[in-house]
Amino acid sequence: MRAERLFRVLGLTDPALVEEALETRARRVEWKRWAALAACLALVIGLGFGWLVTGGFRGYGMSGGDSGSAGASGDAPADGAPIGPGADPGEPGGGGSGAEDGTVFMSYAGPVLPLTTAEDPAGLTAERELTWDFARETNGYRESRQWGAGVTDAYILRNPTEADVTVTALYPFAGRFADLAEELPAVTVDGEAVETALYAGAYAGGFESTFGAEPPDTMNLMELTSWRGYKALLESGTYQAQALGDGPALDMPVTVYEFSDFSAPHEQYPAATQAVSFEIDEDATKILTYGFNGCEQDEGFRRYSYFVPDGKRHEPKVKLLIVLGEDVGTYTLQGYQDGGCYPGEEIEGVSCTVTRRTAALDAVLELVCRDCMEGYDIYGEGWVTEDGPVTFGMYRRAAAELLSQYGALSGASMDRYADGRLDDMVMETLWQDRVLYLAFPVTAPAGGSVEVECSLWKEPSFDFACSGSENAGLQGYDLTTRLGSSLDFTRQRAALVNTENVEITGQDFGFDLEAGVTAVELDLEREHYYLEIRPITE
Repeated sequence: MRAERLFRVLGLTDPALVEEALETRARRVEWKRWAALAACLALVIGLGFGWLVTGGFRGYGMSGGDSGSAGASGDAPADGAPIGPGADPGEPGGGGSGAEDGTVFMSYAGPVLPLTTAEDPAGLTAERELTWDFARETNGYRESRQWGAGVTDAYILRNPTEADVTVTALYPFAGRFADLAEELPAVTVDGEAVETALYAGAYAGGFESTFGAEPPDTMNLMELTSWRGYKALLESGTYQAQALGDGPALDMPVTVYEFSDFSAPHEQYPAATQAVSFEIDEDATKILTYGFNGCEQDEGFRRYSYFVPDGKRHEPKVKLLIVLGEDVGTYTLQGYQDGGCYPGEEIEGVSCTVTRRTAALDAVLELVCRDCMEGYDIYGEGWVTEDGPVTFGMYRRAAAELLSQYGALSGASMDRYADGRLDDMVMETLWQDRVLYLAFPVTAPAGGSVEVECSLWKEPSFDFACSGSENAGLQGYDLTTRLGSSLDFTRQRAALVNTENVEITGQDFGFDLEAGVTAVELDLEREHYYLEIRPITE
């Protein structure tokens, strides 16, 4: 008999309720995994602990790196190796350390990637000069300390032909939806600002096992930890093509059970819970949920539960049970004292209205994403807006990609999403690393040239200050010279400005601040350069 009990607390702000839930868990069974207190999630990540939503949060440990891949298909990895699109089979545990690749940081910000084109560049050649500006207050938060760097990535595109050449330029950059308000690059062509179209690639990382899990699972997100992970992600061109193409079509019909008009004796039972139970044929039916907190399953038996809304807890009031395939048929509703849903703890006075309807899955996902945005005031945070940079349509598509590649629609769901809880997927879509592309037209006149400049604030790679790491306080920056680019580069240079605020602790560029060497020529045959600095404190 295989039974999995999943208990989740979403937005439970009353410490007494948390304590009650923990005590209930200890009495009967070890629950498999926990969800975040959603009200705290954004705060924790905002403080710089993004790892909590990846390896540390679900698996009680840090993620392991870019090693190993079974691809996006979800095939089982050999010997329990991590899986995902940005794999680095040659460098287990990350990109390696030492002179070639530099330090493997706990939080990797991704390299600065080169300009490319959506189509054949038609004989254009390119010169590139990238400048890091280490002046204080260059970051999006306008802090007085030095943190991150202003980056100016400038190009001269030359046209040796006798006809004008117009291409769609693409500027790729590593980022997350939640950060784009501060980190979106600005683009000029021949000194004039241009409008750009933003395209988002799918989740760039992979999945790895919970620490000590036997057999290994795919419960944890695995962020990329080196430029080599980005190389594996981008060098074939498939990732870019997917980002520029149409998203997954979710037009299949589903059966939706919506729960509303809730009532419960909250005065006596502050954590009053309602559960819905039924049997399914696991080969013919898959279940997705939204707004539910708990799940129990055992060889066709399913029981899903939620804390009955009381107007105080910050959690979705929309409660959806979504059936893919054969319908569930008869179901039973039962109230319980709390989220444990244990025999002997049933209570009366818990009720709701259940409405059954059929709909297309894309319409249901639209409802879920809208409710998530409004319920957690993500519109107010500026992460997703109607006008961009991240539009609702872009956000919804990214959630659909996650569901299609790694969830119930993949045919081989990752353990992290095997319970079908859409709450996790739509929230994590905001924070997952991905490569985004700014697209804009560029015309190089016959026998002439055009200048393109992309400017952005670049977060550094770093180790968490509370980790005790000897590398805490260092900031790392990577540059790739040609990864994913269709352009024919004839020259590349790198430069540093406002270096009085930093000291270089590691590099392979050839800068020498004491000798005044702050600009260097790059070897076009080298794929990657790294720079590590430490701020000089006053």
